[in-house]
Amino acid sequence: MGRKDSVWSLGEGQAPEDVDKPIDNPPLSTLLIVKPQSGAVSVGGDITFIAKVEAKDLLRKPTVKWFKGKWMDLASKTGKHLQLKETFDRQTKVHTFEMHIIKAKENYAGNYRCEVTYKDKFDSCSFDLDVKETEHGSQNIDIRSAFKRRSHVLTFTHVSGTIREHKQQDDTPEVDVWEILKNARPDEYEKIAFTYGITDLRGLLKRMKKIPKEEKKSAAFAKKLEPAYQVDKGSKIRLVVDLADPTVDLKWYKNGHEIRPTPKYIFEHKGTQRIMVINNCTSNDDAAYSVVAGEEKCTTELFVKELPIKIVKDIEPVKTTVNERIELECEVSEEGAQVKWMKNGVEVPTGVRSRYRIKCEGTKHYLVIDDASKEDTGTYSVMASGGTSEARVQVDLKPLKIYQDLQDMTVLLGKPIKLHCEIYPGNVPGRWYRNGQLIQPSDRINIIHRNKIHRLEIETSSLHDSGDYTFVPEGYSQSLSAKVHIIDPPKVLLDSLNFPDNTVTVVAGNKLRLEIPISGEPAPRVVWMKGERVILESGHRVRAETYGDQTSLTIEVTEREDTGNYKIVLQNEAGEATASVKIKVVDIPDPPDAPLVPVVGGDWCSMTWEPPKYDGSSPILGYFIERKKKQSSRWMRLNFDLIKETSFEPKKMIEGVPYEVRIFAVNAIGVSKPSEPSKAFTPLAVTSEPTMLVVDDVTDTTVTVKWRPPETIGAAGLDGYLVEYSIEGTNDWIVSNKEVTEKTKYTITGLTPGSKILVRVKAINKAGASSPRTLQHSVLVKEVVEPPKIRVPRHLKQTYTRRVGEAVNLVVPFQGKPRPKVTWLKEGKPVESSHVSIRNTDCDSIIFIRKAERSHSGNYEMTVQVENYADTAVIDIQIVDLPGPPFSVNIEDVWGENVALVWTPPKDSGNAPITGYTIQKADKKTMEWFTCIEHYHRTCITITELVVGNEYFFRVFSENMCGLSEAATQTKKSALIVKEGSQMKIPEYSDHDFKEPPKFTQPLINTFAVAGYNTTLNCSVRANPRPKVIWMKNKITIIDDPRYRMFSNQGVCTLEIRKPSPYDGGMYTCKAINDLGEAQVECKLEVKANLVSRWLEIMGVSQCQGTSP
Repeated sequence: MGRKDSVWSLGEGQAPEDVDKPIDNPPLSTLLIVKPQSGAVSVGGDITFIAKVEAKDLLRKPTVKWFKGKWMDLASKTGKHLQLKETFDRQTKVHTFEMHIIKAKENYAGNYRCEVTYKDKFDSCSFDLDVKETEHGSQNIDIRSAFKRRSHVLTFTHVSGTIREHKQQDDTPEVDVWEILKNARPDEYEKIAFTYGITDLRGLLKRMKKIPKEEKKSAAFAKKLEPAYQVDKGSKIRLVVDLADPTVDLKWYKNGHEIRPTPKYIFEHKGTQRIMVINNCTSNDDAAYSVVAGEEKCTTELFVKELPIKIVKDIEPVKTTVNERIELECEVSEEGAQVKWMKNGVEVPTGVRSRYRIKCEGTKHYLVIDDASKEDTGTYSVMASGGTSEARVQVDLKPLKIYQDLQDMTVLLGKPIKLHCEIYPGNVPGRWYRNGQLIQPSDRINIIHRNKIHRLEIETSSLHDSGDYTFVPEGYSQSLSAKVHIIDPPKVLLDSLNFPDNTVTVVAGNKLRLEIPISGEPAPRVVWMKGERVILESGHRVRAETYGDQTSLTIEVTEREDTGNYKIVLQNEAGEATASVKIKVVDIPDPPDAPLVPVVGGDWCSMTWEPPKYDGSSPILGYFIERKKKQSSRWMRLNFDLIKETSFEPKKMIEGVPYEVRIFAVNAIGVSKPSEPSKAFTPLAVTSEPTMLVVDDVTDTTVTVKWRPPETIGAAGLDGYLVEYSIEGTNDWIVSNKEVTEKTKYTITGLTPGSKILVRVKAINKAGASSPRTLQHSVLVKEVVEPPKIRVPRHLKQTYTRRVGEAVNLVVPFQGKPRPKVTWLKEGKPVESSHVSIRNTDCDSIIFIRKAERSHSGNYEMTVQVENYADTAVIDIQIVDLPGPPFSVNIEDVWGENVALVWTPPKDSGNAPITGYTIQKADKKTMEWFTCIEHYHRTCITITELVVGNEYFFRVFSENMCGLSEAATQTKKSALIVKEGSQMKIPEYSDHDFKEPPKFTQPLINTFAVAGYNTTLNCSVRANPRPKVIWMKNKITIIDDPRYRMFSNQGVCTLEIRKPSPYDGGMYTCKAINDLGEAQVECKLEVKANLVSRWLEIMGVSQCQGTSP
């Protein structure tokens, strides 16, 4: 149904007295950036109101409603006079909402309101519309445009929201319809409106009434005809006009035809009056008349009022039977009168095919029914203009003998229906009815009449064939009836749903309404079941409903537990039917279990996991993997494309840093919650393979190999080595050492003499075993005689010198196979084991003296013998000690400022040559010794530049390669330096006291340091005696901390902080203490973070050993 244009505006808005009342709204916010403004429009004009909302801070489109008055929502009133449009500018992020009022009417005026809502925000704006009425005038009215049918098409463009109007081309010339209407008779208005497409005739008449009439003075008529005249039928009437010019020719017209003088029409002249008399007016005289005087014309309309027709003889009641003739007769007061025959208040049809015939003979009128039926029973009446007459007609059926009546039947749908009856007399035709409707024979329905037998056969029954069947013999009062009940076994029509495998899939949390068509006659009883549980119609969340030809299952909010097979059971008297529908509730999958990390590499690991226990009833499409450092809270996505497998190898991790990983499962519905993190693991790399693997020794049952450590050892360190061997010709590697060895040399024992083996070595750490290093060639297990050869180290080919008390540890390697015999001799005698320890191996001999004594000096002879072969080497060991003091020191002569000394060499040279002497002097007053000369080689010397008046003692130290002698030999006599001439008496002076407490001459300064770069704190202190300097951080003394280094040189105190971190910031104190007091200074150290390192840490990128995770 179309909307009426005025429904939304005719008084349904806010009442006038409520316009100024405040409207209760939520608190306003500033959503509207452009608000609609009040406006005015003329009747029939268009106007647009615009509201704009900024969407920069909005996640979705706001809701905008337009109201008229206080409560009327205009969204339901849109039509050809009201249109709502909305657009969005992606560049400016502004929503624009427009309300277009097209061809406004007077009742559109009033108060309007625009409301904008977004979540908890609200904004509103009211505005007024004033509709002004245009002035009406005949000169400004376009009747065709106002009342003509619209011949143009309104096309809506969704892109811009504007309305484009395409007008059809009208090639017909413009016609002044208004002039035609003004000059036309009222009875011609409808014809003119139809011709020129004017549909609103009532509006046209209203407009015509409002147009002021222009009274034109007629040149021919002084007085025109009245607009209309009325006369009784049979009477006469006079039509009079008054001419302004009596000489003008005058003509009378009836319906456009000129009237000639006749006995019926008489023309009279009285002065300027012209009179036409119409005698004995009849209904034919009811017409439009006009009179033409010269070129002017005036018109009028004559209405002839007929006299009422009276019924002088009433119709009489009739009682008859079917198939008889009925004739009803009445007589009226006038011949040729029109009467109307009615049956039960309804006019009797009198068409060609009608059962009713109407006759008229003078004043008598007849209604004839030739073949009466029971339906003709009723009250018949005849109506004339002057009265009414009625009578009762009763048509009864004839009695009938029934030999065999119709029998009730119950027929399956699709089976034939055969109804049979037998009546007398047999030649009586009849009609078959179903539920009161006449049954007509067709291709499916066959009606048979043979003598007394009447049969109705329906080839294939349908549901519409069910009902009450009646056989009505024609012309008899009795009828035969029977009930035919069509039953149809119930069916569930699942095929029409087009569900694959009868499976309905729904996302968890959504509403499911499953409507399934069913059939069955009578309507079957429907039961929905899930398992053994019956679903009731009164269920709150899950309910089953049945109505008409379908049944429905409704689940308001689907859950995982709703997944399963639902059974539909249909029952009626024709049978039972069942069907199953599988409902599959899909959801995001459960999170997988915590992943396992079985293998860990240097910067990678191998992780595996099991699929989630619940896949959301939708196949798992893949997985997302995230990892993080154990001590961090920031997870990092490792893959942006889904991983189909249940294993993955994360790479680019930092070796030695603990990590955790977790898994997200993804199906078509979405992403699961994350799994529990895996156990923390630390990427550790195996070392590189050992290097320089060579055979060191071979015996009849052993092979000794040696190697060097791997070139690359990661954060996992090196736990040891694993040695394996394989007998040539086999692929089995046998582990020689059950436990890893830390040495780089190993002897494989228990070998079969004469066999060949391959040997390989693996480096072992926490990350596992490295790649093996294998000997290039196989080794024959057989000992070979090798003549002995002593390989004396270069430093032992010369005299080996050690000081007394030092340890002597000499390793002399040798070669020879089988294992040689080693002997040591000193000065031709065997070495005593109580003084010297000797240990021999297969490849070297070690001579060890824990504390060397001078008696250990001498030539040691080493002999290595293999069978008849021998090799000898001599090692000279010299144990030296400090020399003794010179034997005697004497002052040989004194002259001027010079003293000549002489001494004899020491008796004990310390088993090493004397390399020099050190001479010192001392003033007799202070006896403080000062060195005059060092490393002096001769045994006599002259000491010069002595102070006149002072008396000196002298002493001499002897020196060898071990150092100065422990004691010195002093002169027994002193030497007095006397000034030649008079002798001055030297006054005595007291020494100045230079002692003072600590005082800082340069304090500590507040310092800013950059993390990772060494920084120093400096100050200077003055004190005597020399003070003890203590450094403190935050009042805590710094002791034996490797991060700090403390220096003190010539009173300048320095604290060096190695590669400080932000935690090293704080208050630092330097305290100086001596016997006279103490002093301290403080400063503040701030350590700023290294921006580059911090940025790398934020980005998850850090450097470690040239690799990046």
